[in-house]
Amino acid sequence: MLEVTRKLVDLLDLSPMGDDHFQGDSEDLGFPNVFGGQVLGQALMAASRTVEGRLPHSLHAYFLRPGNHSMPIDYEVQRVRDGSSFSVRRVIARQDGKEILTGSMSFQVAEDGFEHQLDMPSAPDPDSLKSEQDYGKMLAPHVPEHLRDTLVRDRPIEIRPVDPVNPLKPEPRPPYKQSWFRTQGHLPDDPVLHRCLLTYASDFSFLGTALNPHGVTFMSKKMQIASLDHSIWFHREFRMDDWLLYDKDSPSASGGRGFNRGNFFDQQGRLVASTTQEALIRHRG
Repeated sequence: MLEVTRKLVDLLDLSPMGDDHFQGDSEDLGFPNVFGGQVLGQALMAASRTVEGRLPHSLHAYFLRPGNHSMPIDYEVQRVRDGSSFSVRRVIARQDGKEILTGSMSFQVAEDGFEHQLDMPSAPDPDSLKSEQDYGKMLAPHVPEHLRDTLVRDRPIEIRPVDPVNPLKPEPRPPYKQSWFRTQGHLPDDPVLHRCLLTYASDFSFLGTALNPHGVTFMSKKMQIASLDHSIWFHREFRMDDWLLYDKDSPSASGGRGFNRGNFFDQQGRLVASTTQEALIRHRG
């Protein structure tokens, strides 16, 4: 495991504070606020620490306030129900006594049942694509100095976008995006860790799908963008240190909000997880 990946794994390894309370550190990725995927991944880890013999199969969360990446985050887990097959947990994330995220997670015992899935869409092989870090190095000389470190930094999640948008010269295009994801280096055989890492990664490049038809990006002037909510469903086992295709579309944007959907496929074509997110995409003219 590379050191940059080990730091992310450590970030998800929360400190128990007693009475189903946990504390996690924050990381600065160069964004104004805490990266939403970090709070989601830590919240799922906190809930998982209160469940035995069951893996998370769904998560639904609302972002309530921007997080401060210079402060730790406190996670309170509420044990809503433990049934014969399912367990439900509610998680509240706080900083400085204020709620920044609230969510519910459901866990299930391993079970056999009916099987079907959508076919995996066509996509270029990840070995034929450049990484986001490669594109960042190409863009770095053309952006303000304070943005360069964010573009070229080492990343624990390697992302290889298909047909990437030039954030400096965006043009309208269909509301559809694809990227290949995997962690840098081998990971332990812990299915909870892999699900928390996918949760963390699922927030990267997601809301931008709703921006595609409008020819704007997060770097465009007078844009206010933020994730409002986020949901994930885990369908099948997977590994985050193997390539996963993140296939995304945005069926609708209206009222200053953009709706996004995503599916994760492994290289064998298995649908392993699905996501949805609504985001604020407000243009202040």
